[in-house]
Amino acid sequence: MAGKKQVVQHLKGDIKTFKKEAHEDRELIKKLKPKAKANNKAKAKAAAALKDKESRVKSKALKKKTAETPKFKNKVERVMHEYKEGALHGGSKKGPIVKNPKQAIAIALSEARKAVRKKKKR
Repeated sequence: MAGKKQVVQHLKGDIKTFKKEAHEDRELIKKLKPKAKANNKAKAKAAAALKDKESRVKSKALKKKTAETPKFKNKVERVMHEYKEGALHGGSKKGPIVKNPKQAIAIALSEARKAVRKKKKR
């Protein structure tokens, strides 16, 4: 009978150690997971940066092509002429008159881009 008690106590001790080890393993796994997530985030950031760079290069090439078209140049000339005459309005014809040259340039470029896009859609 004494042998049974010793075996039971020994098994109880083994169960406790297994539980401790399992708990330690879970803690280690928890510690390792954020590192894996951080690596994934870094990879995603790098991929996004590369994609962004590629799109910027493409957009620069498109801008160069559109800026060279005669329609684009004519539209910019017309809008800047309106600004110099004091007839350029911000927003719509009922909007306030544009007094800032930088704003006039922004409006000119925007309208010219729209004009070129309309031509491409046809």
